[in-house]
Amino acid sequence: MTPLIIPIFIPHEGCPHRCVFCEQHKITDRQTRGVAPADVTDLLRQALASPRFDVKRCPEAAFYGGTFTGLSRARMKGLMDAVTPFMKEGLIRSMRVSTRPDALDAERLGLMKAYGVRTVELGVQSMDDHVLLESRRGHTARDTLRAVQALQGAGFQVGIQLMPGLPGDSPALFEKTVAAVLRLKPDMIRLYPAVVIRGTELARRYAEGTYEPMPLAEAVTLCRDATMRFEAEGIPVIRLGLHGSPSLTEAGALVAGPWHPAFGFLVRSAIHHRVIDPYLKRYGDTARIRLFVPNRDIPLVRGYKNRGIRLIERKTGADVLGVIADDRIPRGQIRVEVI
Repeated sequence: MTPLIIPIFIPHEGCPHRCVFCEQHKITDRQTRGVAPADVTDLLRQALASPRFDVKRCPEAAFYGGTFTGLSRARMKGLMDAVTPFMKEGLIRSMRVSTRPDALDAERLGLMKAYGVRTVELGVQSMDDHVLLESRRGHTARDTLRAVQALQGAGFQVGIQLMPGLPGDSPALFEKTVAAVLRLKPDMIRLYPAVVIRGTELARRYAEGTYEPMPLAEAVTLCRDATMRFEAEGIPVIRLGLHGSPSLTEAGALVAGPWHPAFGFLVRSAIHHRVIDPYLKRYGDTARIRLFVPNRDIPLVRGYKNRGIRLIERKTGADVLGVIADDRIPRGQIRVEVI
């Protein structure tokens, strides 16, 4: 079962420097004041009071937005101590943290294990050292390999965050990154295509004309192909695209790049259309068709603002007269009726 994640954001805390793309305060909608242990308690109480909270979904308190293992030992303990009472009551089952591949050591691994941290997500972004250097990540692909091996050896679940479209990246290089990550066998993946946010080094480079962000259509295609490869190997992709926080979507905050309010849906719909391609008629075989699909697949077939229907019409040369629910059809399949 996918756990119910309760996010607790600590923007930029523990980070040794600022990467070219990063503006955590806008991404997370959190301001500069640090998160105190009392804030963690309040956030967890608010989560427990939400109608969406369900202890059967194995709730996890998740520290995001900074480099958790880059914090002092005392700061790490203070934040985790605030979660411990909820874990003792069985209301929170575990913790997860986000960190950098070069910010792990045996002492911190042991500390997190003792406190009940179950999952560690690594901001890998790329497995190409030139891309990492151009993005001022401060670590190498080798650091990622060592970090994953250490985490897996200590019994943690491992998540990997990737960011196609960084400076120096290309579709071919990102395919190599995907292949390298597949060999690491992580437990989950997040895909965040690089976007240009006001106030970042990337925004300055974009203004100077030294950086060109990836077009939206290309980002959807890259993430579609990567998601299909990961999930074919049993590695779930748990997030596609940045969450649209109020700060991120305020006027002028997003300067450029492939951000879309329904990016994940665009990718999932693109995957579905790749899967159903063999069931469609060849171009020119008929003038009008009706589609029968499982009820839960209808949104994926229709696509964002019915763009999936327009795509099918371009592929087949036929007018789509309707999309009808038929749960006798297996999910991922489609029946085409010629009118």
